[in-house]
Amino acid sequence: MTLGRTRAVGLRGIVGFLVDVEVDVASGLPLFSVGGCPDGACAQAPDRVKAAAANSGHPIPLRRVIVNLSPASIPKVGSGFDLAICVAALVASEAIPAQVVREVVHIGELGLDGTVRPIPGVLPLVLAAARKGVRHVVVPVANAAEARLVPGVQVHAVATLDELVTRYAALHQGLIPSPVPEPPPAPVVAAPSPDLAEVVGQHEARRALEVAAAGGHHLYLVGPPGGGKTMLAERLPGLLPELDDAQAMEVTAVASVLGRIGSQAALERRPPFVAPHHGASPVAVIGGGSSRVLPGAVTQAHHGVLFLDEAPEFHTSVIQALRQPIESGEVVVSRAAGRHRFPCRFQLVLAANPCPCGFGYGKGVRCRCSSIRLSRYQNRLRGPVLDRVDIQVFVPAPSKAALLGAVGESSAEVAARVVAARRRQGDRWAGTSWRLNGHVPGPMLRGGRFRLPYPVTSAVDTALDRSLLTMRGYDRCLRLAWTLCDLRGADRPDADDVGRALALRLPDEQVAA
Repeated sequence: MTLGRTRAVGLRGIVGFLVDVEVDVASGLPLFSVGGCPDGACAQAPDRVKAAAANSGHPIPLRRVIVNLSPASIPKVGSGFDLAICVAALVASEAIPAQVVREVVHIGELGLDGTVRPIPGVLPLVLAAARKGVRHVVVPVANAAEARLVPGVQVHAVATLDELVTRYAALHQGLIPSPVPEPPPAPVVAAPSPDLAEVVGQHEARRALEVAAAGGHHLYLVGPPGGGKTMLAERLPGLLPELDDAQAMEVTAVASVLGRIGSQAALERRPPFVAPHHGASPVAVIGGGSSRVLPGAVTQAHHGVLFLDEAPEFHTSVIQALRQPIESGEVVVSRAAGRHRFPCRFQLVLAANPCPCGFGYGKGVRCRCSSIRLSRYQNRLRGPVLDRVDIQVFVPAPSKAALLGAVGESSAEVAARVVAARRRQGDRWAGTSWRLNGHVPGPMLRGGRFRLPYPVTSAVDTALDRSLLTMRGYDRCLRLAWTLCDLRGADRPDADDVGRALALRLPDEQVAA
C-alpha cells in the first residue's frame, strides 16, 4: 500500500475544523512535500517527521512522499499536524495498519528524538473533532488533561512516537495495550475574590456596580485618584454568577489557544477579569497577528469583565476600535488569507480621572490643568464610545465620615441579589437569543408587549426631546429600568425605575439643567 490516511484538526480563531491527512509514498527521487496551504511551521514538518521516525526505529522510506492536507484551500497553521503526517506516512509505508488509524484524530508536534510535544489550542481542536463525530483522539501527554474536558471523546495520551506505533501494532493483533497510568488530578484551589465590603463608602458607586452586574451593563467610573475606582472594578467579577458549561467551555478554549492551560486543567467557572495596560496596542486589545492570528484582550474577557484603567490614556485607535465589539459581541480580524472571528461578549468598565492632574472636580481649586489640556483629555472618551456605556457614575474622594462609618455589604450579599435578578431575566427572555437586559435590542423594548406607557417613560422622553440622550442612550435607559425592576422583584418598571435609570445614565447637572 502506498497511500496512508488519518485525521487532524486545524484552527481558525478559536474554532477548529477537521482535516484529512493523506500521504502518498511512490517511486521516484527522494522528496517530502506538504501541500494544502501550510504556513511556515507546518511546511517544515517533513524535516521533523523524518528525523523523529528514524530516531524512533520506524524510518520513512527514501522515496517520493507527497502530503495533502484537505481541505487544501484553508490555511493550516502551526506544528500540530506533525503527528498526523507521520502516522499517515507510516501507514503508507506499511509500518502501521491502515484500518486502526483511519478515523482517529492525531494532534501533536514531533521532536527530532520522537517525543510528542504539546501544542496550544488542544481544547478547541478536540471539541471540533467531537462535534464531527470523532470518538478517538491521540494527543501529547501534557495536553491530555485539557483534551479530557471534552465529553464524548476517548483521549489517548502518548509521550513518544514509538509508544504510539507499539500500541497500534498490539491493537491490530487483537491485544489491548496497557493503559498509561494517569496522575491523580490535583485539587484546583481558586484564589479568593476581592470583597466589596473592603470598599469604603461610595454608596452610589456600589449601587451602580450591582446594577451593572445584574443586567450585564457597561460602566464608566470617573473621579479623583484614590477614590476607589479600581477597587470597585476589581470586585465586579465577584458579583457575577459562575459560568455555565457552554460559557466555561468557551472561556477555557480561549485560554487554551493562548497556551495558558497547565497540566492540571479544569473548566474556568469564574468570569475572567482582563485589565490591559494603557500602552497596549490595538492588536493586543482587539486581536490579530501576522502569521498566527491570536485573540486580544476583548476575547480574553469573553463572558467576563474588560477593565480599562486610565481610559483616556489609551491610544485613540484602541478606544475607537471598541465600538463594534461592544455592540455585536464579536470581533472580526481580516487578513489576506481570510477572516478570523472571535467572541467578545464582555462587560466594559472604564475608569478615568476628571482631568489630567486628577483634581478637576468640585470647585477645582487644586486643579492646574489648562482649558485646552482639559478639553483634549475629556474629548478622548466623548462621542460614540461613551454613548455605548450604560452607566456613568462619579466616584468622589472618600470622607472621614465614610472611613469611620459602618462596613458596607459583602460581595456574597450583593451577588445573591444579582443571581435572583438574572434568574428573572432568564425567565423573561427564554426562547430568545438574549439572556440579560443589557443585550436586548432597543426595538424589542420600545414595541410589543415590552413597551412602557408614556407616564412611565416621560423622564427619558423629555431628555430625548432636549437632546440630552441619543436614541442609543434612550434604549440603554430602558434596559437599565428593566434591570432596576428585576432587582426589586417587580414585573414591570415604573416611573421611579426609569428616573433612576436616567440618573445612572446622565450626570446630575445634565438632568437638572
